[in-house]
Amino acid sequence: MITETRPYMSWEMAGSFMTQAFMKLGVPEEDAKICADVLMESDRRGIESHGVNRFKPIYVDRIKKGILNPVTKIDILRESPTTAVLDANDGMGMVASKQAMDMAIEKAKKYGTACVAVRNSSHYGIAGYWASMATDQGMIGITGTNARPSIAPTFGVENMMGTNPLTIGLPSDEKYPFLIDAATSITQRGKLEYYEHIGKDTPAGMVIGRDGSALTDTSYILKALTTGDAALAPLGGIGEEMAGYKGYSYAAAIEILSAALAQGNFLKSLTCYDENGGLKPYHLGHFFVVIDPEAFMGREAFEKICGDILRALRNSQKAPGEDRIYTAGEKEWIMKEYRADKGVPMSEAVQKEFIEVRDEFGIDITFPFE
Repeated sequence: MITETRPYMSWEMAGSFMTQAFMKLGVPEEDAKICADVLMESDRRGIESHGVNRFKPIYVDRIKKGILNPVTKIDILRESPTTAVLDANDGMGMVASKQAMDMAIEKAKKYGTACVAVRNSSHYGIAGYWASMATDQGMIGITGTNARPSIAPTFGVENMMGTNPLTIGLPSDEKYPFLIDAATSITQRGKLEYYEHIGKDTPAGMVIGRDGSALTDTSYILKALTTGDAALAPLGGIGEEMAGYKGYSYAAAIEILSAALAQGNFLKSLTCYDENGGLKPYHLGHFFVVIDPEAFMGREAFEKICGDILRALRNSQKAPGEDRIYTAGEKEWIMKEYRADKGVPMSEAVQKEFIEVRDEFGIDITFPFE
């Protein structure tokens, strides 16, 4: 049973407010709507590490600092019937990703498969949003992105790679697709930012210090990740005992694909500081792959087999004391249905940020939590 003690804000009000605020910063209206929707979709699915709590620190503040361009000028550097390379020119990553995924879907409908890469972009929000664009049309969606350095390689303590999610969406004959959207680190920076917002320590084992010790002070960790005095452990954990080398290798693969396909930046060049310590854009890279099952044995056949596999997994023998087995994307779908008529739950920290942005920009709105 889902319980919630935080006040809710309706999706309509949250979307309208963020759209207006983005527009005050110079983001065109249609682009602002895209950005607001991506943030809210994360909260709809219960993935609050990438939801409205990131509206101010990741987007508003970066635009104000001059390291994120509010107007996204997208250049097509190369294009073929099944591929394309885009340059986002340090604009809104969510806007560039929408165009990239639209292109990939259109090409895949014609030729069966397609891949579009993007360079010089910025944070693109919840990766599952882009894979879902494909599954909504009965197609397979795969995406990944690099990010500011956070993960240490196995047997290392220096943050070299981003949390680099590998995200795969597969359409099924059920009311929701199979959707795995996960970082290749044992946790992600967004979750740590969420922990800080709610005043929670980071569980031991997720973050390693320069001396090899586990760190738990969330506020210190967020600062230390920026200075290089801390690093996230890869998926699997520190060392090889729990197969941390697997997460390390997947993170490296996403780093390579995100940078090399578009000849973009990578590793330490993805920080927001230049050689003199001044602020600069992040220059992130993304890739988007779309596969149309119709080009193989047909969409209906694919969706039936996918659904059969998911149902078999959920109906397999359960561990003692467990009453349910889930498949990827199921919990998010349940949360999305639960929150559909309720809205987004607002933590005290996000309430304060929304009020601060409203007052700064003079937006005429009264929030339900005031």
